[in-house]
This record gives sequence, structure tokens and C-alpha cells, in this order.
Amino acid sequence: MNGSPRDDDLLARVAAGDRAAFETFYRRHAGWLVLRLRHRCADPTMVDDVVQETFLGIWRGGAARYREQGDVTGWLWRIGSRRLVDALRKQGAKERLRQVLARFRVSTPEPSAEDLVLRGVEHGDLAGAIGRLSPELRAVLQATVLDGLTTGEAAVLLGIPAGTVKTRAMRARQQLRQELA
Repeated sequence: MNGSPRDDDLLARVAAGDRAAFETFYRRHAGWLVLRLRHRCADPTMVDDVVQETFLGIWRGGAARYREQGDVTGWLWRIGSRRLVDALRKQGAKERLRQVLARFRVSTPEPSAEDLVLRGVEHGDLAGAIGRLSPELRAVLQATVLDGLTTGEAAVLLGIPAGTVKTRAMRARQQLRQELA
């Protein structure tokens, strides 16, 4: 033998948390695993993700599940190929969902509250309608619609829970719809 550790020894050390052993194991096997998975999947990004998930699973405790029954490469291939199948199933499920949702897509969607507000700038009394909102509702409207912050960002800015931001935004939109209609 040329002095390099055997795979089963590396896996025992990986199971004990040895990063150097994990790096050696990864460098030894990642290349061929990528090549084999690319024969099964033409998407290099998906293959790279599957290889990462495979080795991450080994680092997070999968190495401890190796029982020294058979070749390490066969064990690693089973893990990687199963993860690829899972990834392909997820991708297929997402595509099927997109197709189903596309059938229900409305060709002329109802205008959003933001669109109504912008129309109110041109054709209505937007300043008056916003002025009639309570200060709490006006602050949420300013943060989410006019400043473009997310619900979470607005919650941090205003010092209130995200759920409160959502509720106040809904109330503000309802009041503006009524006043600008």
C-alpha cells in the first residue's frame, strides 16, 4: 500500500468529526461521483447540488452509518444516485405544478391595491385618501408600498411584528380601495 488511508478508515475518522479525513475522502471520491451522475443528468447545476448534498449528509452523520459491508464506492454511489432521483422528482413535481397553475392563470388579472393607488395619483384624491388613514396604517403603507420594503424589513423599521405589518397593510389597502373607487 502507498501509505494513504483506506476509505473505511477515513469514514471512521469522519464519523468522529475529523475534517482532514473528510477532505481527503471528498477529494478522493467527488470527481468520479460527478462524472457518473452527469451520465444520468444533463443539468450540471443539479449534479453539483446532489454531490454537495451527498457529502454533506456523510459529514452530518452518514459516515457513521457505513457498516464496512462492501465497497465504499458502491455505498457512496447508492447515496448519490438516490439523492439525484429525489432531486429529479422534485424538479418534475415543480414543473407539473407550474403546468397546472398555468391552466388557471387569468388573462386579465384584477388590479392590485398598488395599481389602484398609482391610478389614484393620476385620477383621484390620493393625498386626501392617504391623509385620512390612521398614522399606523399610513406608516405601514409608506414602508411597504412607497418605500418597497418587505414585510420583515417594514416590521424591523416600525418596531412591530411582521403579522401586524400584514394586517395594517391589508386594512390600509381596503380603505384606499373604498376611497379611490
